Amino acid sequence: MIKKSYRLFGAAVIASLAAGSFFVSAQQSHDSALGRNLTTFNSIVKELEMNYVDSLKPDESIRKAIDALLSTVDPYTEYYNSDDQEQLQRMTTGEFGGIGSYIMQRDGSSYISGPMEGAPAQRAGLKAGDHILRVDTTDVSKKGSNEVTKLLRGQAGTTVNVTVARPYVQDSIISVSIERAKIQEQSVPYSAVKGNTGYIRITSFIDKTPQEVSDVLEGFKANPEVKNIVIDLRGNGGGLVESAVEVVGNFLPKGTEVLRMKYKDAAQEKVYKTTRTPLFPDIPLAVLIDGATASASEITAGALQDYDRAVLVGSRSFGKGLVQSTRPLPYSGVLKLTVGKYYIPSGRLVQALDYSHRNPDGSAARVPDSLTNVYHTKAGREVRDGGGLRPDSTVEWGKVNRLVYNAVSDNWIFDYATRYAAEHPELVPAEEFEISDDLYADFKKSIDPERFKYDKACEEMVKALRETAEAEGYMNDETKAQIDTLAKLLTHNLDHDLDTHRKEIEEYLGSEIASRYYYDRGKIGYELNRDKGFDKAVEILNNPSLYNEILGKKTSKTAEKAKAVAKSTTSKATGKKKK
Repeated sequence: MIKKSYRLFGAAVIASLAAGSFFVSAQQSHDSALGRNLTTFNSIVKELEMNYVDSLKPDESIRKAIDALLSTVDPYTEYYNSDDQEQLQRMTTGEFGGIGSYIMQRDGSSYISGPMEGAPAQRAGLKAGDHILRVDTTDVSKKGSNEVTKLLRGQAGTTVNVTVARPYVQDSIISVSIERAKIQEQSVPYSAVKGNTGYIRITSFIDKTPQEVSDVLEGFKANPEVKNIVIDLRGNGGGLVESAVEVVGNFLPKGTEVLRMKYKDAAQEKVYKTTRTPLFPDIPLAVLIDGATASASEITAGALQDYDRAVLVGSRSFGKGLVQSTRPLPYSGVLKLTVGKYYIPSGRLVQALDYSHRNPDGSAARVPDSLTNVYHTKAGREVRDGGGLRPDSTVEWGKVNRLVYNAVSDNWIFDYATRYAAEHPELVPAEEFEISDDLYADFKKSIDPERFKYDKACEEMVKALRETAEAEGYMNDETKAQIDTLAKLLTHNLDHDLDTHRKEIEEYLGSEIASRYYYDRGKIGYELNRDKGFDKAVEILNNPSLYNEILGKKTSKTAEKAKAVAKSTTSKATGKKKK
């Protein structure tokens, strides 16, 4: 028996040593391959530099090589040279030095798409639709937005002279001198109380987000009319994990785990917990999500879902469960690289794309629903990993019609809003603004049918039918006459199509006009009155039975019934009779 135990122990030791030897060998092989390839790359660069017939452009060539290397991992691992680091800083702090305006490129030129409210550009009088002609002494009338943006940005306190051409006014050439400032983008551009519901839009998670959110929530707490809260995370691509944890702390008990971060070295696992007493530990809560809700936004929504603290409303989120960190490099470079994965309280990873197993065309493989795993919320509800967060209540946002798409992308709506603002100095509050019949008729007149292009599906199908009939020998006088009749019935009429899709167009037209007067908050305020997601959230929050049912919580009636059953069972067990 003892000998057998020794033999088993000896076999285990040998197996362990063999396994260790295998991993050491595998690591050595990997290191050797890496070393060989680095040597080869270095040799190629030297040969090109010494013997290639033309001179190399080292910065450009090596940057392309770096980008090619990084393309083999995930898209969140990026290299920033000294010129790019302002972009990295803006992602984490929301701050940059400049005039505070969004710039759009159009027909090879740059335009003001909208100044930020309260920023130097707005105070200097720049408006949406202004064509940027000159920045200081540089002619930029035919320059793209990237070049113009670089010229407009600069250290706070410095001055830049900007000349623009303004449409729909008599004195169209306008020159202004603008003192640059430190621009702080708001991560909470809009909040409001609608009926008994407090609404808050969070567009990113930067270092100042927790304070911005707390300020709004304190206002809700002081307002006796607020009985429910809706947090809107649609379109929020994420940001700082720490900020997301702090925001979650407004609704969950102090010391509650929000996520676990796991790294290559398992010993480095890090747990994030809430650190504050919640402002709203019990208030009914809904979170709006969509396909652009990602990263820190998914941490926020996922933690609230896992603790059955909020109902998620909308469509499936993006699915980014990867964590990035920055590493300094020589010569002022910075590498932002993926260092770990985060797991929300139920234990699930929401990552949708598997970058380590790519498709034959090089695209990342998506984790199929059939291979996802089931986890459970605190109340026992089933939730799944992979593929992002699934909403508790789904909203069909609808597809954008091609006509509507072209009305937006070809700037018909943008240009009309610019003209409308030039002709109407004032507008009612964005929340009260409506597109009247007269206004919509005027918008339709502003569109040139000869220049308005959109896919005319019916006409294309008739054309294809005619060609097929010709090719297959069915075309004769009778067939031609029938197809000609069908073509007349299905010929597109722009005026008719604009009326058919008026409701969808109004959403874009109204928000664009509102933004001319009230900037981002005007756009959001207008859209909120027509928001299917917000309406669905409010419907659920104002129905306690439905709200509790979705979250797997017992309603008062269910609890009373369970209590009565328990009491009856106890009476039977003790032999007592009810009087």
